[in-house]
Amino acid sequence: MLKEVEKLGISDCINFLFNQIIIQNFKFRLKMENEKYSRELNVGVRVVHMACELCTKLQEQLLISTNFDQVRSKDDDSLVTVADWSVQATVSLMLSQNLGDQNISIVAEEDSQTLSKPESSALLAMVVDAVNECLSEAPRFGLQGPNKPLEASLILDAISQCNSNGGPLGRHWVLDPVDGTLGFVRGDQYAVALAMIDDREVVLGVLGCPNYPVKDDGLNMHSLQNDARSETSSRDVGCVMYAQKHTRKAWMQPLIHRDKWLEWPNSAKLIRVSSIDDPAEATFCEPVENNNSDHSFAAGVANTIGLRKKPFRVHSMVKYGAIARGEAEIYMKFARSGYKEKIWDHAAGVLLVQEAGGVVTDGAGRPLDFSRGIYLESLDRGLIACCGSRLHQKIISAVYASWESSHL
Repeated sequence: MLKEVEKLGISDCINFLFNQIIIQNFKFRLKMENEKYSRELNVGVRVVHMACELCTKLQEQLLISTNFDQVRSKDDDSLVTVADWSVQATVSLMLSQNLGDQNISIVAEEDSQTLSKPESSALLAMVVDAVNECLSEAPRFGLQGPNKPLEASLILDAISQCNSNGGPLGRHWVLDPVDGTLGFVRGDQYAVALAMIDDREVVLGVLGCPNYPVKDDGLNMHSLQNDARSETSSRDVGCVMYAQKHTRKAWMQPLIHRDKWLEWPNSAKLIRVSSIDDPAEATFCEPVENNNSDHSFAAGVANTIGLRKKPFRVHSMVKYGAIARGEAEIYMKFARSGYKEKIWDHAAGVLLVQEAGGVVTDGAGRPLDFSRGIYLESLDRGLIACCGSRLHQKIISAVYASWESSHL
């Protein structure tokens, strides 16, 4: 730099040094921003690895069982399982213990009311056993666990403590313990989704996908279903994807299995969205179930934009993971009237796609707002995740055209 300065006049020299100060200041701020959440991200990724192993074991037990004692129906007819409660308790306990914050704010899907009923004693016992077995493995994942097995009351408390409503101020962890419970029960796709919001913004996103192969043919659904039922398949499938806000990087790690130890960064590799911007070549994902999703409107948008491939219907936030990994280009969801999207169904996946180079907005092209409680308030028509801005703009135009034609 000194040689470059010597060649300049006084005025140019001052400008040069001033620009260098700006550049170095920007680099310093970027470094500080990247390091700001490094501890939380490290713990979050390790906790999701733990939760994925817990889910893998419980799913294997469920698939070979002759009864469905692990499964219950909620008031809205959706399913909840031993895995949902066990993961929520585990994540709650591990975040509190390893971040040194007993008053940590967690927004999560499940509550402990069903488990607290006298008639649910057998169900509670299964949750307690699953959680304590998982917690005993904490050192394998580089985390500190409790010194002795926890009683049922403490596990119920851990579940109940995930009762934050989020909001615009402070830090809030957002957890969907088993996203895609129906997929979990069927031996299909599901995810463990953990995100952190800090002063209105989603700043961390971790997505664990136990049945999603690391290989590039991961969207082959037939092989996924077979793998999920295979005793040896757990060695070949499963990944954890994660990202931090403003880094423009997203990462993927293979799950560790059985008695192996997690060694950071566990063969992590960068993932990136697809470069496809021709609708005729694009792969389009949407939810499997249509009870809360308007498949017919999505089909109209797909037809308007010129999508030729049939929609690939996948349970859970694996859809976001597929876009972040470049194995799909589009995810559209248009909710049926009266349904409101919850933040735990999207937070981790949205950040993952954005930092991998993609775009996520509502149906009007506006950013999603995760700072207004447990719901994505003011969501216009639906939600669109896409691999790039050019393809995204074509979809937004198609949404408007389809909306107008459907309301003539």
